[in-house]
Amino acid sequence: MSQSVAVGPDPVWEQIFSTREWGKYPPEHVVRFVARTFYRVPDRSHVRLLEIGCGPGANVWFMAREGFSVCGIDGSPTAIRKAGERLANEGLTADLRVGDNAALPWPNDTFDGVLENVSLCCNGSESIRAALAEVRRVLKPDAPFQASFFTTRTWGYGAGTTVEPDGFRDITEGPLAGTGFCLFLTRERLTEFFKEFANASVERISWTMENGKHLVEQFVITCRNRET
Repeated sequence: MSQSVAVGPDPVWEQIFSTREWGKYPPEHVVRFVARTFYRVPDRSHVRLLEIGCGPGANVWFMAREGFSVCGIDGSPTAIRKAGERLANEGLTADLRVGDNAALPWPNDTFDGVLENVSLCCNGSESIRAALAEVRRVLKPDAPFQASFFTTRTWGYGAGTTVEPDGFRDITEGPLAGTGFCLFLTRERLTEFFKEFANASVERISWTMENGKHLVEQFVITCRNRET
């Protein structure tokens, strides 16, 4: 029997960020996205970038360190506190908020770029659609957005309580065990979620765990807001 997934930030992540150390450095695809899109801008301080689901700030730290004007939002107060402390310890600043990706606290057309890294997948499909609508609202016309999602081939798919098609809670194995809900995607469903964006490009990144026994795979989608 399927169950419902709560709307808004999952409180499990407050527990996770309160009890675990998290990665301190951005993944390669985030670095490439920022570098290829914005490194040639003469004054990086004029480039406003947002990360939704920023966690304790690995990507926010990287973008602030590279001289951009950075904002970040996460549902976990502990994650935002840790991100702020890390920035302050290095003399860096960012506008960090505790909040919901489906109700972003910034005006329309604020950002030159937005990114997220496997945070939207911790939400049900309706919450993802609401968050993507908010991204379109705060993103300037023709500005870029990058997101990543675990594919249905990832270790742990199906090993939990079904909440919605391809969405599971209480996953018992793999890298997502103990992290609440996850929605795994096919290429077709990813395309459906992002149909309101333009110029979408989808890549796959993957690695194995336990001496090659298990696959972990992500879609990385880069796209642009539609011009008004």
